[in-house]
Amino acid sequence: MAGVLGMYAFEEIWNVSRFLYYGLVAIQTRGEEVSALAVGDTHAVTGGTADNLDLSPLRGYCGIAGAFTRNEGYYFDDGITIVYDGSIDVSRLANQIKSGKKVEDCLADLEGAYALLLLKDNVMYAARDPYGIRPLCIGGIGFDMAVISSESSALDVIGAEYSRDIKPGEVVVVDQFYIDSLENKAKQKAVCAFEFVYFSRPDSQVFGKSVHTVRKLIGETLEPHDADAVIGVPETAIPFAMAYANKNGIPVDLGFVRTGRPTRTAIKPTQLERMIGVQLKLNPVRTAVAGKRVVLIDDSVVRGTTMRNTVSLLRRRGAKEVHVRIASPKLIAPCPYGVEVPTRDELIAVDNTEEEISRIIGADSFSYLKVEQLTELIGMPVCTGCMTGEYPAEIEECCSCEMGNPHPAEVSQ
Repeated sequence: MAGVLGMYAFEEIWNVSRFLYYGLVAIQTRGEEVSALAVGDTHAVTGGTADNLDLSPLRGYCGIAGAFTRNEGYYFDDGITIVYDGSIDVSRLANQIKSGKKVEDCLADLEGAYALLLLKDNVMYAARDPYGIRPLCIGGIGFDMAVISSESSALDVIGAEYSRDIKPGEVVVVDQFYIDSLENKAKQKAVCAFEFVYFSRPDSQVFGKSVHTVRKLIGETLEPHDADAVIGVPETAIPFAMAYANKNGIPVDLGFVRTGRPTRTAIKPTQLERMIGVQLKLNPVRTAVAGKRVVLIDDSVVRGTTMRNTVSLLRRRGAKEVHVRIASPKLIAPCPYGVEVPTRDELIAVDNTEEEISRIIGADSFSYLKVEQLTELIGMPVCTGCMTGEYPAEIEECCSCEMGNPHPAEVSQ
């Protein structure tokens, strides 16, 4: 998973590097392991968040940036700058461009699942795969700048106005004189359902729909249970918990206090880092849970180890009962589209029922949202490959990810 951002000012007096930095901070939740920013032919790459980037040599009126969960998702070489969210053969794309093939034609023929930004000869290109799996939107700052981002929240942060989503299969070309749109081979739309569950910020609009609105609907749909308090695991599960509490007439409480800066433990690269991250991030509020029947809501459970640790934390703080509700369907398959999910052997839902998972994690009850419920609440054609093992036709053959042997988990709890 990654977040991408591009800016193009129509007057050369502008320097977009600082705008790109703030926009990159806004989408940093999509990737915290590597940050990259390029303005013109100059670029900076750093391990960790955008705070570590040296912006001093970066000056120019057009640039692109990305936040990544691992050391890939970008290409900076020979005057070609690319950042992408998804799974593509980026070296092949770059070599085609170097051979003299028009960039627009290369992007029209590009295979894979992607939201992509490319900068060459001070022209910016933006493209989405024909299925529209990954989000990408366009907006602007008055008549001065065009802004393209994975999420609309990045536009908000830098003072840009959202205009529209870039369409599946569309290529947008931006230079100093015009913004052009080339509509190509759009196929049956299949947007990533997990964008609404976990990846996107709640203040974003993705695929033309409010993330926060969908999360409230999900929270209202989760299986009810009589309890004294509802608690959401920070940060993603808070909207689910609030909606669940309102729907069922149960008080929602501050169950955890964060230690340190906000971070997403689910996208840490190793299990040890994820476990330590939970201990640092989630310190239960004793008075919120002691002696109470608690409904604990989280966005997902993958391996189950993190949830087992979280339930144990609540027990140690005196919770009388812990009933776990998960705001996504069970995950039973890897993702070939740039999201790292463990192999099937590591996925707790593959061989265990809800009752068995409840025993494994030490909860009093446990239930997932159902796939049919999620697709109905999103209200548009979605990709649920990680939840069903069924993927959009053709595209799985184009992606570089090995279906049976993906990288270590990005969405792993």
